Amino acid sequence: MSKTYPRSFSHIGISVPNVEAAVKFYTEVLGWYEIMKPTEIIEDDSAIGAMCTDVFGAKWGKFKIAHMSTGDRIGVEVFEFANQEDPEDNFEYWKTGVFHFCVQDPNLEELVEKIVAAGGKKRMAEPRYYYPGEKPYRMIYMEDPFGNILEIYSHSYELTYAAGAY
Repeated sequence: MSKTYPRSFSHIGISVPNVEAAVKFYTEVLGWYEIMKPTEIIEDDSAIGAMCTDVFGAKWGKFKIAHMSTGDRIGVEVFEFANQEDPEDNFEYWKTGVFHFCVQDPNLEELVEKIVAAGGKKRMAEPRYYYPGEKPYRMIYMEDPFGNILEIYSHSYELTYAAGAY
């Protein structure tokens, strides 16, 4: 029996209503690198078309996709589907599935301002301290301009939780 070891995080896929606008936001505001410009993928018998049919089922039609990377080499795929719908409630955190992603910036407050200026919004009035008066570790929940929930940490995940329970 082989020992279990921690796998590296490779990438995440995010659905948006406009892939070009998303690439602009994520590159200009979050500083992510564009790896592959927005590209249209159509349902056909090509390798990528067949793979998408395996994932989405028949009659998916077409979509746009762009690839980006974070500063620590995590991939971000941004999808714009032809039948895209905005959810009535984009924060159903109690339902199974991914409900947010998190980025890290030591100048959390400045990034909050940039996100708001670019059309995003705060989900919390102000950043919160994990260990008030003891450590400067802060966090805040936000929305990108497309309604996706993102969290911002001022410090690394490991430093934030290394002390154990809060």
